[in-house]
Amino acid sequence: MADTATTETREAAMTDVQDTRVPTVVVDDVHIVYKVHGAGSGKGSATSALSRIISKKRSPAIREVHAVRGISFTSYRGEAVGLIGSNGSGKSTMLAAIAGLLPTERGAIYTNGQPSLLGVNAALMNDLTGDRNVILGCLAMGMSPAEVKTRYQDIVDFSGINEKGDFISLPMRTYSSGMAARLRFSIAAAKTHDVLLIDEALATGDQKFQRRSEDRIRELRKEAGTVFLVSHNNNSIRDTCERTIWIEKGELVMDGSTDDVMKEYEKFNH
Repeated sequence: MADTATTETREAAMTDVQDTRVPTVVVDDVHIVYKVHGAGSGKGSATSALSRIISKKRSPAIREVHAVRGISFTSYRGEAVGLIGSNGSGKSTMLAAIAGLLPTERGAIYTNGQPSLLGVNAALMNDLTGDRNVILGCLAMGMSPAEVKTRYQDIVDFSGINEKGDFISLPMRTYSSGMAARLRFSIAAAKTHDVLLIDEALATGDQKFQRRSEDRIRELRKEAGTVFLVSHNNNSIRDTCERTIWIEKGELVMDGSTDDVMKEYEKFNH
């Protein structure tokens, strides 16, 4: 009897813990379809193009790509979730949809808080200097001028931009892709985010910067944020995320503990 009571108590405690988790992103049976314009889709006169628009006829050179097919999952505050899959599997598409940058064909995405997408293609102003981009980036994230002033040097130091010279005062167009990606991550990571979406950001920079990035993601999780990380670096996923979602050909293959999912994913790729 005592053993049964103990088991019931444990199960009740586990239920209480689960019930207190706060959902941050709910993806409900999401489908995303791209319309791809093939060769010849832009040919013809303006009159013929206008005629197609009025008659609502689709150009024969436009084809649809079903990039995400019926994916559903829920993330919770304090989680770091890895997204893995082969090239073209739909990982980055899924992140962009969570960020509100892509519409869903069917299904819905609900977020508790503002998602912030950080990726190697995130736009900074190439004609402005690094320091101007730091200031504008922080202001755009909602920091006050006083907060920007306080955090500015930490952002520059974290990025490592000035380790080999005064690059922060040079225009962004003079930066390598790795330097620009490190600065983007440093700016985004300076603020606590409700939902931070990272697309391959940790693949840039040397091992020292990658370790700093991984440490910062852990700090963001402690500050009640949720982090999604897309990466082809299996070690980054293992070091950063306790949960991993595997997407292949637009479909959810597996969602579970990182160790379990990575084992199956690595078997699939061998």
